[in-house]
Amino acid sequence: MRIKSTRHFEVVSLLIVALGLAGCRRGTAIPTKETSVPAAMTLSSGAEFDEGTIRFLEARVKRDPEDFIAHNKLAGQYLQRVRETGDVTYLNLAKRAAHVSLATLPPEQNTGGLTALAQVEYASHDFAAARDHALQLTKLEATKSYPYQILGDALLELGEYDKAEAAFHQMEQLGGIQGLTQVAIEQRTARLAALHGDAGGAQRHLANALTIALTLPAPPRETVAWCRWQLGETAFGLGDYASAERHYRDALTTFPDYFRALASLGRVRAAQGDLPGAIEQYQHAVRIVPDPSFIAALGDLYQLSGRDKDAAGQYTLVEKIGRLNELNGTLYNRQLALFYADHDIKPEAAYENAAREYAVRRDIFGADALAWTALKAGRVAEAQTAIKEALRLGTKDARLFYHAGMIAQAAGDERGAREYLKRASAINPQFDPMQAAVAQKVLGTSLPRPRTGAL
Repeated sequence: MRIKSTRHFEVVSLLIVALGLAGCRRGTAIPTKETSVPAAMTLSSGAEFDEGTIRFLEARVKRDPEDFIAHNKLAGQYLQRVRETGDVTYLNLAKRAAHVSLATLPPEQNTGGLTALAQVEYASHDFAAARDHALQLTKLEATKSYPYQILGDALLELGEYDKAEAAFHQMEQLGGIQGLTQVAIEQRTARLAALHGDAGGAQRHLANALTIALTLPAPPRETVAWCRWQLGETAFGLGDYASAERHYRDALTTFPDYFRALASLGRVRAAQGDLPGAIEQYQHAVRIVPDPSFIAALGDLYQLSGRDKDAAGQYTLVEKIGRLNELNGTLYNRQLALFYADHDIKPEAAYENAAREYAVRRDIFGADALAWTALKAGRVAEAQTAIKEALRLGTKDARLFYHAGMIAQAAGDERGAREYLKRASAINPQFDPMQAAVAQKVLGTSLPRPRTGAL
């Protein structure tokens, strides 16, 4: 089947699944008070994902391989499955659907296919390609807002923050379907606020996004849960563990077994001193999604509880998953580099991974990864330069300050080291069960250790 152009509705349907793909990163400043949010409630998956819809579309493209609209919709459904389950298998399926669509009809007549491809590239961490295809979309759909959303998201990940902010401004000016557009704008404004150290602003915008999403005729369950999870991440970044736990629980009320909230609940349990509870939550998350960062955290908790053999098994698994295939190597490169550096293994491999990624993705967390791995590889001067880049936006993040403190110590700047480490501990004293202990040891202070015990 060949049609000369797509309709706008299929582009919008793809964008529904793109809301929140960027995800907020670390970065907080102490707000005056916590922002109130709507009460949690259970939401059905609704129109976001329907196994029957996927089966219907798969059957349709099998009967008619040139039905590019069905391929575009199928790519959108697969992307939603990635968001809801974390299963990267669906990324390859979405990529294939987008490529088949564009092979059937070129981008000039098939903006839905190009949108799907840009979103797949973004989700696959090929941010430069996502940026380039989003720029192409801004020319093909010059009066529409959605290309600027994709463009801004890609630019953020590439560390081009001013350009990203300009893209989001253009997105807001052009408008579109007001409810969905406003949710997306609030999410991204929250992320920019967090990057610039304004946790209060991030909380307000996340609460706005959540409120707007809940007023939609069919509230998107994953988007609602994501906002609640991000509110928890912001609270955790401030060391407000009780509020963080409440937000994570609210996310799980909205979306039971939401893997992001499960892992974060494990982290906050560890920060509260409940090591068995933390292990239980991470085990639950890993059963759903074997994400290397979850597995590494679980290994650390095993190590702290004296289960050395179990810890070693988790650490081995981190490397296996990180190198399982080409896609995993792209998705988990930064995680693997930081894992090596945190555990003082393979320092040169860690540094090479971080440097290779930072050459094309120059965001502040890439600079932080480069700084931390450079330190562990004995490149102290390079670590000093990189950590300055990591701190350039004024992001208030305990892990960034911890890395800066350890780098300062290695450079012989004892005063600077103590100042950075004090800032890390003041913001979030238990930002990491292993690394926070190192910071406290250097400072010559101590915090209550997580309690151990049988599960």
